[in-house]
Amino acid sequence: MKPLLQPRKSPLQARSKALVTAILDATAQVLVERGYAGTSTNVIAARAGVSIGSIYQYFPNKDSLIAALRERHATDLYETLESVLSSRNPQTLDEKLAAIVHGWMIAHQLEPDLHRVVEQEFPFFERANHDELPIYRSIVERVRQLLEEHREHLLPDDLDLATWMVLQTIESLIHAATTTTPLPPHAPTAIEQQIVTLLVRYLQA
Repeated sequence: MKPLLQPRKSPLQARSKALVTAILDATAQVLVERGYAGTSTNVIAARAGVSIGSIYQYFPNKDSLIAALRERHATDLYETLESVLSSRNPQTLDEKLAAIVHGWMIAHQLEPDLHRVVEQEFPFFERANHDELPIYRSIVERVRQLLEEHREHLLPDDLDLATWMVLQTIESLIHAATTTTPLPPHAPTAIEQQIVTLLVRYLQA
């Protein structure tokens, strides 16, 4: 990750973790209300009820705050993925994919307005630097491991490419389903089912 996007330091104690959480929550609120141009560290500090020095203690600028929000979202996705894949149930590939899609749909529905602003105003944050962050690499590695476990039943020979296809399909379609205005006139469950059907037919035909 570029230095200007990196936090200055990570919170270690419960009090400092609560402070950083409050700062990031305020950043999300301000971004939704004001957009990127109207967002500043001074406004974020006022919304969070902290001093500007408290922000600069952890983050060098507003772009690093936005990057931290992206990483927090990715961490939520990874934790959902890990929960599904470390459990004995579901067992089949399509059941596991359905559980992953469902969990990620819920994660995206938590802050749809924030995701919409991030995508529309500075889409480079959506894809930039993903490979440089351990959390994104962990997601890729975990999904590839899932495909490897079911390799004998898969059509694609290139599992690296198949992993990329699976992740791009899930993320892109869920993102569209939760941030598009107006929203699709379909229940989230129906959209989830169609995403899983698409993935299974690509992987197993």
